[in-house]
Amino acid sequence: MMNKEQYIESLRQYKPIVYLNGRLVESVVDDPMTRPHVNSAAVTYELAFDPMYEELMTTTSHLTGKKINRFTSVHQSTDDLVKKVKMLRMIGQKTGTCFQRCVGFDAMNSTFITTFNIDRECGTDYHERFKKYLEYVQENDLMIAGSMTDPKGDRSKKPSAQADPDLFVHIVERREDGIVIRGAKAHQTGMINSHEMLILPTTNLGEEDQDYAVACAIRVDAPGVVHLFGRQTNDNRRLDGDIDTGNSEYAIVGGETLTVLNDVFVPWDRVFMCGEYKFAQEYVSTFAAYHRQNYGGCKVGLADVIIGSAAAMAEYNGVKASHVRDKITEMINMAETMYNCSLGCSCQGTKTEAGSYYVNTLLANTVKLNCTRYMYEISRLAHDIAGGFIATLPYEADYRNPETKGYIDKYFSANPDFSTEERIRMGRLLENMTGGTALAESMHGAGSPEAMKIMLYRESNIDHKKALAKKLAKIDKITKKDEEKDYVE
Repeated sequence: MMNKEQYIESLRQYKPIVYLNGRLVESVVDDPMTRPHVNSAAVTYELAFDPMYEELMTTTSHLTGKKINRFTSVHQSTDDLVKKVKMLRMIGQKTGTCFQRCVGFDAMNSTFITTFNIDRECGTDYHERFKKYLEYVQENDLMIAGSMTDPKGDRSKKPSAQADPDLFVHIVERREDGIVIRGAKAHQTGMINSHEMLILPTTNLGEEDQDYAVACAIRVDAPGVVHLFGRQTNDNRRLDGDIDTGNSEYAIVGGETLTVLNDVFVPWDRVFMCGEYKFAQEYVSTFAAYHRQNYGGCKVGLADVIIGSAAAMAEYNGVKASHVRDKITEMINMAETMYNCSLGCSCQGTKTEAGSYYVNTLLANTVKLNCTRYMYEISRLAHDIAGGFIATLPYEADYRNPETKGYIDKYFSANPDFSTEERIRMGRLLENMTGGTALAESMHGAGSPEAMKIMLYRESNIDHKKALAKKLAKIDKITKKDEEKDYVE
Protein backbone atom coordinates (compact mmCIF):
# COMPACT_ATOMS: atom_id res chain seq x y z
CA MET A 1 0.00 0.00 0.00
CA MET A 2 1.04 3.61 -0.56
CA ASN A 3 0.93 6.19 2.19
CA LYS A 4 -0.15 9.80 1.68
CA GLU A 5 3.29 11.09 0.70
CA GLN A 6 3.94 8.19 -1.69
CA TYR A 7 0.60 8.79 -3.41
CA ILE A 8 1.37 12.46 -3.93
CA GLU A 9 4.83 11.68 -5.25
CA SER A 10 3.46 8.97 -7.54
CA LEU A 11 1.39 11.60 -9.34
CA ARG A 12 4.58 13.38 -10.35
CA GLN A 13 5.36 10.37 -12.55
CA TYR A 14 2.23 11.11 -14.62
CA LYS A 15 1.96 13.94 -17.13
CA PRO A 16 -1.73 14.35 -18.01
CA ILE A 17 -2.72 17.15 -20.37
CA VAL A 18 -5.02 19.32 -18.24
CA TYR A 19 -6.54 22.64 -19.24
CA LEU A 20 -7.92 24.93 -16.53
CA ASN A 21 -9.29 28.44 -17.03
CA GLY A 22 -7.58 28.86 -20.39
CA ARG A 23 -4.17 27.56 -19.38
CA LEU A 24 -2.24 24.30 -19.30
CA VAL A 25 -1.65 22.89 -15.82
CA GLU A 26 2.02 22.01 -15.39
CA SER A 27 1.61 19.89 -12.25
CA VAL A 28 -1.64 18.78 -10.61
CA VAL A 29 0.30 18.31 -7.37
CA ASP A 30 1.70 21.84 -7.23
CA ASP A 31 -0.99 23.95 -8.89
CA PRO A 32 -3.03 25.80 -6.22
CA MET A 33 -6.26 25.14 -8.12
CA THR A 34 -5.78 21.37 -8.22
CA ARG A 35 -3.74 20.64 -5.08
CA PRO A 36 -6.83 20.58 -2.79
CA HIS A 37 -8.21 17.71 -4.89
CA VAL A 38 -4.95 15.84 -4.47
CA ASN A 39 -5.17 16.47 -0.72
CA SER A 40 -8.71 15.09 -0.56
CA ALA A 41 -7.79 11.83 -2.26
CA ALA A 42 -4.57 11.59 -0.24
CA VAL A 43 -6.66 11.14 2.91
CA THR A 44 -7.73 7.71 1.62
CA TYR A 45 -4.07 6.71 1.60
CA GLU A 46 -3.19 8.39 4.90
CA LEU A 47 -5.98 6.74 6.91
CA ALA A 48 -5.00 3.27 5.68
CA PHE A 49 -1.95 3.53 7.95
CA ASP A 50 -3.85 4.81 10.98
CA PRO A 51 -4.40 1.92 13.45
CA MET A 52 -7.70 3.49 14.52
CA TYR A 53 -9.16 3.05 11.03
CA GLU A 54 -7.25 -0.01 9.81
CA GLU A 55 -10.30 -2.30 9.93
CA LEU A 56 -12.33 0.05 7.74
CA MET A 57 -9.57 1.23 5.40
CA THR A 58 -7.83 -2.08 4.64
CA THR A 59 -8.73 -5.65 3.81
CA THR A 60 -7.16 -8.80 2.38
CA SER A 61 -6.98 -9.33 -1.37
CA HIS A 62 -8.90 -12.40 -2.47
CA LEU A 63 -6.45 -12.64 -5.38
CA THR A 64 -3.10 -12.46 -3.58
CA GLY A 65 -3.87 -12.83 0.12
CA LYS A 66 -2.02 -9.59 0.78
CA LYS A 67 -3.18 -6.61 2.83
CA ILE A 68 -4.56 -3.92 0.52
CA ASN A 69 -6.35 -0.59 0.63
CA ARG A 70 -10.10 -1.28 0.66
CA PHE A 71 -10.55 1.05 -2.31
CA THR A 72 -8.79 -1.52 -4.54
CA SER A 73 -10.75 -4.55 -3.29
CA VAL A 74 -13.62 -6.71 -4.55
CA HIS A 75 -16.34 -7.21 -1.94
CA GLN A 76 -16.21 -10.72 -0.45
CA SER A 77 -19.09 -10.49 2.05
CA THR A 78 -21.96 -8.32 3.22
CA ASP A 79 -19.58 -7.23 5.99
CA ASP A 80 -17.34 -5.76 3.29
CA LEU A 81 -20.33 -3.85 1.90
CA VAL A 82 -21.18 -2.49 5.34
CA LYS A 83 -17.57 -1.51 6.07
CA LYS A 84 -17.47 0.36 2.78
CA VAL A 85 -20.39 2.56 3.86
CA LYS A 86 -18.91 3.17 7.31
CA MET A 87 -15.56 4.01 5.72
CA LEU A 88 -17.10 6.53 3.34
CA ARG A 89 -18.98 8.30 6.12
CA MET A 90 -15.85 8.53 8.23
CA ILE A 91 -13.73 10.00 5.42
CA GLY A 92 -16.52 12.44 4.54
CA GLN A 93 -16.49 13.68 8.12
CA LYS A 94 -12.73 14.27 7.94
CA THR A 95 -12.59 16.00 4.55
CA GLY A 96 -15.96 17.73 4.24
CA THR A 97 -15.85 17.01 0.52
CA CYS A 98 -15.58 14.32 -2.17
CA PHE A 99 -12.47 12.17 -1.79
CA GLN A 100 -12.90 10.75 -5.30
CA ARG A 101 -11.93 7.06 -5.09
CA CYS A 102 -15.49 5.70 -4.85
CA VAL A 103 -16.26 5.81 -8.58
CA GLY A 104 -13.27 3.69 -9.52
CA PHE A 105 -13.98 1.34 -6.61
CA ASP A 106 -17.50 0.75 -7.93
CA ALA A 107 -16.32 0.49 -11.54
CA MET A 108 -13.90 -2.30 -10.60
CA ASN A 109 -16.53 -4.24 -8.65
CA SER A 110 -19.10 -3.97 -11.44
CA THR A 111 -16.47 -4.99 -14.01
CA PHE A 112 -15.58 -8.05 -11.93
CA ILE A 113 -19.20 -9.24 -12.09
CA THR A 114 -19.99 -8.23 -15.69
CA THR A 115 -16.86 -9.74 -17.24
CA PHE A 116 -17.66 -13.04 -15.53
CA ASN A 117 -21.16 -13.01 -17.02
CA ILE A 118 -19.92 -12.07 -20.51
CA ASP A 119 -17.36 -14.87 -20.47
CA ARG A 120 -19.94 -17.42 -19.37
CA GLU A 121 -22.26 -16.64 -22.29
CA CYS A 122 -19.80 -15.57 -24.99
CA GLY A 123 -16.74 -17.70 -24.29
CA THR A 124 -14.45 -14.68 -23.97
CA ASP A 125 -11.60 -14.29 -21.48
CA TYR A 126 -12.38 -10.80 -20.16
CA HIS A 127 -12.72 -11.94 -16.55
CA GLU A 128 -9.20 -13.38 -16.40
CA ARG A 129 -7.86 -10.26 -18.07
CA PHE A 130 -9.58 -8.10 -15.52
CA LYS A 131 -8.36 -10.16 -12.57
CA LYS A 132 -4.79 -9.68 -13.78
CA TYR A 133 -5.40 -5.97 -14.16
CA LEU A 134 -6.98 -5.80 -10.70
CA GLU A 135 -3.95 -7.53 -9.21
CA TYR A 136 -1.79 -4.86 -10.84
CA VAL A 137 -3.99 -2.14 -9.33
CA GLN A 138 -3.80 -3.71 -5.88
CA GLU A 139 -0.04 -4.32 -6.00
CA ASN A 140 0.55 -0.65 -6.86
CA ASP A 141 -2.34 0.80 -4.81
CA LEU A 142 -3.51 2.82 -7.80
CA MET A 143 -6.33 5.34 -7.77
CA ILE A 144 -8.80 4.50 -10.52
CA ALA A 145 -11.21 7.01 -12.03
CA GLY A 146 -14.46 5.26 -12.94
CA SER A 147 -15.49 6.61 -16.36
CA MET A 148 -19.11 5.95 -17.23
CA THR A 149 -20.89 9.17 -18.22
CA ASP A 150 -20.75 10.18 -21.89
CA PRO A 151 -21.75 13.64 -23.16
CA LYS A 152 -24.83 11.85 -24.70
CA GLY A 153 -25.85 14.56 -27.19
CA ASP A 154 -29.53 14.30 -28.16
CA ARG A 155 -31.07 12.33 -25.30
CA SER A 156 -33.86 11.03 -27.52
CA LYS A 157 -31.42 9.13 -29.75
CA LYS A 158 -29.24 6.08 -29.20
CA PRO A 159 -25.45 6.39 -29.62
CA SER A 160 -25.35 5.17 -33.22
CA ALA A 161 -28.12 7.60 -34.22
CA GLN A 162 -26.36 10.74 -32.97
CA ALA A 163 -25.46 13.42 -35.50
CA ASP A 164 -21.91 13.23 -34.15
CA PRO A 165 -20.80 9.64 -33.43
CA ASP A 166 -18.20 10.86 -30.92
CA LEU A 167 -20.81 11.96 -28.37
CA PHE A 168 -20.51 8.45 -26.94
CA VAL A 169 -17.16 6.67 -26.57
CA HIS A 170 -16.82 4.07 -29.31
CA ILE A 171 -14.39 1.73 -31.00
CA VAL A 172 -13.05 3.16 -34.26
CA GLU A 173 -10.53 0.42 -35.02
CA ARG A 174 -9.92 -3.19 -34.02
CA ARG A 175 -6.30 -4.16 -34.48
CA GLU A 176 -4.28 -7.29 -33.93
CA ASP A 177 -2.71 -5.77 -30.82
CA GLY A 178 -5.72 -3.90 -29.43
CA ILE A 179 -8.43 -1.35 -30.14
CA VAL A 180 -8.61 2.39 -30.79
CA ILE A 181 -11.37 4.41 -29.10
CA ARG A 182 -12.71 7.91 -29.64
CA GLY A 183 -15.15 10.19 -27.83
CA ALA A 184 -15.30 11.78 -24.40
CA LYS A 185 -16.36 11.14 -20.83
CA ALA A 186 -18.02 14.01 -18.93
CA HIS A 187 -18.15 14.98 -15.24
CA GLN A 188 -15.20 12.72 -14.40
CA THR A 189 -14.62 12.78 -10.64
CA GLY A 190 -10.99 12.78 -9.47
CA MET A 191 -9.70 12.19 -12.98
CA ILE A 192 -6.62 14.39 -13.06
CA ASN A 193 -5.17 13.04 -9.79
CA SER A 194 -5.96 9.41 -10.56
CA HIS A 195 -3.47 7.01 -12.08
CA GLU A 196 -5.83 5.26 -14.47
CA MET A 197 -9.36 5.48 -15.81
CA LEU A 198 -11.68 2.51 -16.22
CA ILE A 199 -13.99 3.14 -19.20
CA LEU A 200 -17.52 1.68 -18.94
CA PRO A 201 -20.57 1.87 -21.24
CA THR A 202 -23.18 4.41 -20.18
CA THR A 203 -26.52 3.18 -21.48
CA ASN A 204 -28.55 0.29 -22.86
CA LEU A 205 -27.35 -0.62 -26.37
CA GLY A 206 -28.77 -2.35 -29.42
CA GLU A 207 -27.06 -4.37 -32.11
CA GLU A 208 -26.52 -1.22 -34.16
CA ASP A 209 -24.61 0.25 -31.19
CA GLN A 210 -22.11 -2.56 -30.70
CA ASP A 211 -19.10 -0.32 -31.36
CA TYR A 212 -20.19 1.63 -28.28
CA ALA A 213 -20.10 -1.48 -26.09
CA VAL A 214 -16.61 -1.01 -24.77
CA ALA A 215 -14.89 -1.28 -21.39
CA CYS A 216 -11.17 -0.81 -20.93
CA ALA A 217 -8.42 0.65 -18.75
CA ILE A 218 -6.25 3.61 -19.78
CA ARG A 219 -3.61 5.71 -18.06
CA VAL A 220 -4.83 9.26 -17.42
CA ASP A 221 -1.86 10.53 -19.41
CA ALA A 222 -2.14 8.10 -22.32
CA PRO A 223 -1.44 9.58 -25.78
CA GLY A 224 -4.59 11.21 -27.14
CA VAL A 225 -6.17 11.94 -23.73
CA VAL A 226 -7.00 15.58 -22.94
CA HIS A 227 -8.70 16.79 -19.72
CA LEU A 228 -10.69 20.02 -19.33
CA PHE A 229 -11.04 20.80 -15.64
CA GLY A 230 -14.52 21.81 -14.57
CA ARG A 231 -15.39 25.07 -12.84
CA GLN A 232 -16.66 24.93 -9.25
CA THR A 233 -18.52 27.34 -7.03
CA ASN A 234 -16.13 29.88 -5.49
CA ASP A 235 -13.10 28.01 -6.86
CA ASN A 236 -10.93 31.12 -7.36
CA ARG A 237 -11.24 31.90 -3.66
CA ARG A 238 -8.53 29.33 -2.96
CA LEU A 239 -6.07 31.78 -4.57
CA ASP A 240 -6.99 34.53 -2.10
CA GLY A 241 -6.28 32.95 1.28
CA ASP A 242 -7.73 30.34 3.61
CA ILE A 243 -10.90 31.93 5.04
CA ASP A 244 -13.15 32.58 2.03
CA THR A 245 -12.84 29.02 0.71
CA GLY A 246 -14.29 27.71 3.96
CA ASN A 247 -12.28 24.50 3.58
CA SER A 248 -8.87 25.55 2.33
CA GLU A 249 -7.05 22.22 2.61
CA TYR A 250 -9.54 20.14 0.67
CA ALA A 251 -11.49 20.53 -2.54
CA ILE A 252 -15.03 21.88 -2.91
CA VAL A 253 -16.22 18.75 -4.74
CA GLY A 254 -14.55 16.03 -6.81
CA GLY A 255 -12.56 18.01 -9.37
CA GLU A 256 -14.66 16.85 -12.31
CA THR A 257 -13.36 17.00 -15.87
CA LEU A 258 -14.43 16.61 -19.44
CA THR A 259 -11.99 13.94 -20.62
CA VAL A 260 -11.52 13.76 -24.38
CA LEU A 261 -10.27 10.56 -26.02
CA ASN A 262 -8.67 11.36 -29.36
CA ASP A 263 -8.11 7.97 -31.01
CA VAL A 264 -6.60 6.37 -27.92
CA PHE A 265 -4.98 2.96 -28.36
CA VAL A 266 -5.77 0.25 -25.79
CA PRO A 267 -3.93 -3.12 -25.84
CA TRP A 268 -6.09 -6.25 -25.63
CA ASP A 269 -5.00 -7.12 -22.10
CA ARG A 270 -6.71 -3.92 -20.94
CA VAL A 271 -9.95 -4.47 -22.87
CA PHE A 272 -12.83 -5.96 -20.85
CA MET A 273 -15.75 -5.54 -23.25
CA CYS A 274 -15.60 -5.18 -27.01
CA GLY A 275 -18.93 -5.27 -28.81
CA GLU A 276 -20.98 -7.39 -26.37
CA TYR A 277 -23.84 -4.89 -26.47
CA LYS A 278 -26.34 -7.19 -24.75
CA PHE A 279 -24.44 -6.75 -21.49
CA ALA A 280 -24.30 -2.96 -21.55
CA GLN A 281 -27.49 -2.44 -19.52
CA GLU A 282 -26.37 -4.99 -16.93
CA TYR A 283 -23.02 -3.23 -16.66
CA VAL A 284 -24.69 0.14 -16.14
CA SER A 285 -27.21 -1.16 -13.60
CA THR A 286 -24.58 -3.03 -11.60
CA PHE A 287 -22.32 -0.01 -11.41
CA ALA A 288 -25.20 2.33 -10.61
CA ALA A 289 -26.43 0.23 -7.67
CA TYR A 290 -22.94 0.08 -6.16
CA HIS A 291 -22.48 3.81 -6.63
CA ARG A 292 -25.88 4.74 -5.23
CA GLN A 293 -25.08 2.66 -2.16
CA ASN A 294 -22.29 5.15 -1.42
CA TYR A 295 -24.41 8.21 -0.93
CA GLY A 296 -25.72 7.21 2.47
CA GLY A 297 -22.07 7.00 3.48
CA CYS A 298 -20.07 9.85 1.96
CA LYS A 299 -22.93 12.36 1.77
CA VAL A 300 -23.96 11.60 5.34
CA GLY A 301 -20.37 12.29 6.38
CA LEU A 302 -20.70 15.69 4.74
CA ALA A 303 -24.12 16.16 6.34
CA ASP A 304 -22.52 15.54 9.73
CA VAL A 305 -20.18 18.47 9.08
CA ILE A 306 -23.02 20.69 7.80
CA ILE A 307 -25.13 19.89 10.86
CA GLY A 308 -22.17 20.65 13.11
CA SER A 309 -21.49 23.95 11.37
CA ALA A 310 -25.15 24.97 11.64
CA ALA A 311 -25.18 24.15 15.36
CA ALA A 312 -21.95 26.11 15.81
CA MET A 313 -23.37 29.09 13.90
CA ALA A 314 -26.36 29.16 16.25
CA GLU A 315 -23.93 29.37 19.15
CA TYR A 316 -21.81 32.04 17.50
CA ASN A 317 -24.94 34.06 16.73
CA GLY A 318 -26.11 33.76 20.33
CA VAL A 319 -29.36 32.02 19.34
CA LYS A 320 -30.81 29.58 21.89
CA ALA A 321 -34.38 29.27 20.56
CA SER A 322 -36.13 25.90 20.68
CA HIS A 323 -36.86 25.98 16.94
CA VAL A 324 -33.11 25.71 16.26
CA ARG A 325 -32.95 22.46 18.18
CA ASP A 326 -35.99 21.19 16.26
CA LYS A 327 -34.35 22.02 12.92
CA ILE A 328 -31.07 20.37 13.89
CA THR A 329 -32.99 17.28 15.03
CA GLU A 330 -34.76 17.17 11.66
CA MET A 331 -31.41 17.42 9.87
CA ILE A 332 -30.06 14.54 11.97
CA ASN A 333 -33.13 12.45 11.16
CA MET A 334 -32.66 12.92 7.41
CA ALA A 335 -28.95 12.13 7.60
CA GLU A 336 -29.50 8.94 9.58
CA THR A 337 -32.31 7.89 7.23
CA MET A 338 -29.88 8.03 4.31
CA TYR A 339 -27.31 6.13 6.35
CA ASN A 340 -29.86 3.46 7.29
CA CYS A 341 -30.70 2.95 3.61
CA SER A 342 -27.04 2.41 2.76
CA LEU A 343 -26.58 -0.05 5.59
CA GLY A 344 -29.79 -1.81 4.60
CA CYS A 345 -28.82 -2.33 0.96
CA SER A 346 -25.43 -3.60 2.17
CA CYS A 347 -26.78 -6.03 4.79
CA GLN A 348 -29.27 -7.35 2.23
CA GLY A 349 -26.53 -7.89 -0.36
CA THR A 350 -26.05 -11.28 -2.00
CA LYS A 351 -23.23 -13.37 -3.40
CA THR A 352 -22.90 -13.29 -7.19
CA GLU A 353 -21.94 -16.22 -9.40
CA ALA A 354 -18.63 -14.44 -9.91
CA GLY A 355 -18.01 -14.92 -6.19
CA SER A 356 -18.19 -11.27 -5.14
CA TYR A 357 -20.99 -9.60 -3.18
CA TYR A 358 -23.54 -7.22 -4.65
CA VAL A 359 -25.90 -4.78 -2.94
CA ASN A 360 -29.70 -5.02 -2.85
CA THR A 361 -30.59 -2.97 -5.94
CA LEU A 362 -33.99 -1.80 -4.73
CA LEU A 363 -32.64 -0.46 -1.44
CA ALA A 364 -29.55 1.05 -3.09
CA ASN A 365 -31.79 3.19 -5.26
CA THR A 366 -33.74 4.44 -2.23
CA VAL A 367 -30.43 5.71 -0.83
CA LYS A 368 -29.73 8.00 -3.76
CA LEU A 369 -33.30 9.15 -4.31
CA ASN A 370 -33.49 10.22 -0.67
CA CYS A 371 -30.15 11.98 -1.06
CA THR A 372 -31.43 14.10 -3.97
CA ARG A 373 -34.02 15.53 -1.57
CA TYR A 374 -32.49 15.39 1.89
CA MET A 375 -29.15 17.05 1.15
CA TYR A 376 -31.04 20.06 -0.22
CA GLU A 377 -33.33 20.17 2.80
CA ILE A 378 -30.41 19.78 5.22
CA SER A 379 -28.68 22.66 3.46
CA ARG A 380 -31.85 24.80 3.52
CA LEU A 381 -32.26 24.29 7.25
CA ALA A 382 -28.58 25.08 7.81
CA HIS A 383 -29.01 28.37 5.92
CA ASP A 384 -32.12 29.11 7.99
CA ILE A 385 -30.21 28.61 11.24
CA ALA A 386 -27.07 30.49 10.16
CA GLY A 387 -28.85 33.57 8.85
CA GLY A 388 -28.13 35.88 5.91
CA PHE A 389 -24.72 36.58 7.40
CA ILE A 390 -23.18 33.76 5.36
CA ALA A 391 -24.27 35.26 2.03
CA THR A 392 -22.94 38.83 2.23
CA LEU A 393 -19.67 38.72 4.14
CA PRO A 394 -16.87 41.06 3.01
CA TYR A 395 -13.81 39.73 1.21
CA GLU A 396 -11.09 38.00 3.17
CA ALA A 397 -8.68 40.63 1.80
CA ASP A 398 -10.69 43.34 3.54
CA TYR A 399 -10.51 41.39 6.77
CA ARG A 400 -6.74 41.19 6.36
CA ASN A 401 -6.49 44.92 5.59
CA PRO A 402 -5.61 46.89 8.79
CA GLU A 403 -7.70 49.82 7.58
CA THR A 404 -10.93 47.79 7.39
CA LYS A 405 -10.39 44.84 9.74
CA GLY A 406 -11.59 46.80 12.75
CA TYR A 407 -14.94 47.56 11.13
CA ILE A 408 -15.52 43.90 10.32
CA ASP A 409 -14.52 42.75 13.79
CA LYS A 410 -16.81 45.33 15.36
CA TYR A 411 -19.91 45.05 13.20
CA PHE A 412 -19.88 41.30 12.54
CA SER A 413 -19.38 40.33 16.15
CA ALA A 414 -22.19 38.48 17.92
CA ASN A 415 -21.84 36.14 20.92
CA PRO A 416 -18.95 37.65 22.94
CA ASP A 417 -17.72 34.15 23.83
CA PHE A 418 -16.50 33.74 20.24
CA SER A 419 -14.34 35.92 18.01
CA THR A 420 -15.60 37.48 14.80
CA GLU A 421 -13.02 35.45 12.87
CA GLU A 422 -14.43 32.19 14.27
CA ARG A 423 -17.90 33.26 13.19
CA ILE A 424 -16.69 34.20 9.70
CA ARG A 425 -14.71 30.98 9.23
CA MET A 426 -17.67 28.83 10.22
CA GLY A 427 -19.98 30.83 7.97
CA ARG A 428 -17.68 30.39 5.00
CA LEU A 429 -17.42 26.64 5.60
CA LEU A 430 -21.19 26.36 5.65
CA GLU A 431 -21.57 28.57 2.59
CA ASN A 432 -19.16 26.55 0.49
CA MET A 433 -20.44 23.12 1.58
CA THR A 434 -24.02 24.03 0.75
CA GLY A 435 -23.40 25.98 -2.46
CA GLY A 436 -24.22 25.28 -6.08
CA THR A 437 -21.60 22.74 -7.17
CA ALA A 438 -21.86 20.58 -4.06
CA LEU A 439 -25.65 20.39 -4.17
CA ALA A 440 -25.78 19.72 -7.91
CA GLU A 441 -23.51 16.72 -7.35
CA SER A 442 -25.90 15.44 -4.66
CA MET A 443 -28.70 15.66 -7.22
CA HIS A 444 -27.07 14.25 -10.35
CA GLY A 445 -24.09 12.20 -9.17
CA ALA A 446 -24.69 8.44 -9.69
CA GLY A 447 -27.66 9.32 -11.88
CA SER A 448 -30.45 11.87 -11.85
CA PRO A 449 -33.64 11.26 -9.80
CA GLU A 450 -35.65 9.77 -12.69
CA ALA A 451 -33.04 7.01 -13.08
CA MET A 452 -33.65 5.94 -9.48
CA LYS A 453 -37.42 6.04 -9.93
CA ILE A 454 -37.18 3.78 -12.97
CA MET A 455 -35.11 1.27 -11.02
CA LEU A 456 -37.35 1.44 -7.95
CA TYR A 457 -40.43 0.67 -10.01
CA ARG A 458 -38.62 -2.09 -11.91
CA GLU A 459 -37.27 -3.76 -8.77
CA SER A 460 -40.26 -3.35 -6.44
CA ASN A 461 -42.30 -6.29 -7.86
CA ILE A 462 -45.66 -4.56 -8.24
CA ASP A 463 -47.36 -7.80 -9.34
CA HIS A 464 -46.52 -9.38 -6.00
CA LYS A 465 -47.91 -6.40 -4.12
CA LYS A 466 -51.14 -6.61 -6.15
CA ALA A 467 -51.39 -10.31 -5.38
CA LEU A 468 -51.10 -9.58 -1.64
CA ALA A 469 -53.91 -7.04 -1.88
CA LYS A 470 -56.15 -9.38 -3.91
CA LYS A 471 -55.86 -12.13 -1.35
CA LEU A 472 -56.79 -9.89 1.55
CA ALA A 473 -59.67 -8.38 -0.42
CA LYS A 474 -60.87 -11.93 -1.30
CA ILE A 475 -60.96 -11.19 -4.98
CA ASP A 476 -61.66 -14.41 -6.89
CA LYS A 477 -59.80 -13.43 -10.04
CA ILE A 478 -56.38 -14.37 -8.75
CA THR A 479 -54.34 -15.70 -11.64
CA LYS A 480 -51.78 -18.45 -11.58
CA LYS A 481 -49.20 -15.76 -12.19
CA ASP A 482 -50.33 -14.01 -9.02
CA GLU A 483 -50.07 -17.24 -7.01
CA GLU A 484 -46.48 -17.66 -8.19
CA LYS A 485 -45.72 -14.28 -6.68
CA ASP A 486 -46.69 -15.48 -3.21
CA TYR A 487 -43.43 -15.16 -1.36
CA VAL A 488 -41.75 -12.84 1.09
CA GLU A 489 -39.32 -10.47 -0.62
